[in-house]
Amino acid sequence: MAIHPTALVDPAAKVDASVEIGAYTVVGPHVQIGAGTRIGPHVVIEGHTTIGRDNHIFQFASIGAAPQDKKYAGEPTQLIIGDGNTIREFVTINLGTVQDGGITRLGSNNWIMAYVHIAHDCQLGDNIILANNATLAGHVHLGDWVFLGGFTSVHQFCHIGAHAMTAFTAAVSQDVPPFVTAAGNRAAPAGINSEGLKRRGFSSEQIAAIKRGYRIVYRSGLPLDEAKAALQQEEQKSPDAAAYLKQLREFIDASPRGIIR
Repeated sequence: MAIHPTALVDPAAKVDASVEIGAYTVVGPHVQIGAGTRIGPHVVIEGHTTIGRDNHIFQFASIGAAPQDKKYAGEPTQLIIGDGNTIREFVTINLGTVQDGGITRLGSNNWIMAYVHIAHDCQLGDNIILANNATLAGHVHLGDWVFLGGFTSVHQFCHIGAHAMTAFTAAVSQDVPPFVTAAGNRAAPAGINSEGLKRRGFSSEQIAAIKRGYRIVYRSGLPLDEAKAALQQEEQKSPDAAAYLKQLREFIDASPRGIIR
């Protein structure tokens, strides 16, 4: 175990023998860290925090601190981090609260840039990029492959669907459906994330079908209930993209705050 002699690792922490821990880092008693994870200097990891394999946490990050929620009373809530994540300088990720499921969760293969804040009870999927200074309030959900531009701020309880994207300084106060690009303060729809979809192997036919779905929701002038019915009809016309159009429709159906529109 490559632990710098100035690091303070509680004897009760469960740290794999292959983990690297830098100078002056502090690891609390309820922390578990999986194989191959590298932790830089001056990092604090506390609370009931579980970190998977092959993560890289850079200097000055704060992982598993108490929620910034006045209702928090020291309950043994959790932070669970998956595998293969990069967490850059000055990132803060807080524990969950009992008012929600008690767990803040970060999936795998995410790229979390400097000064990002992930608040209590956030649920993040896989392959997400959060650019510098992106800020998530409590209870935010991000689907897989979401990209948030620098200085994006997301209101509490908002959901952002898979493959969605926000522009620099977007202020998100309602839900952003899958595949949609949001921009501005307050964030408004600005097309689909077509470049991201191309990079992930979506076919031109699938992207064209998703664009048609976007136009139904945002350009047709239909009330939302009628737009959802039209999306369902479009699913039948576009079998190659039916699953993605259904994903869009079901997200809109389940949206707790209402979608940007």
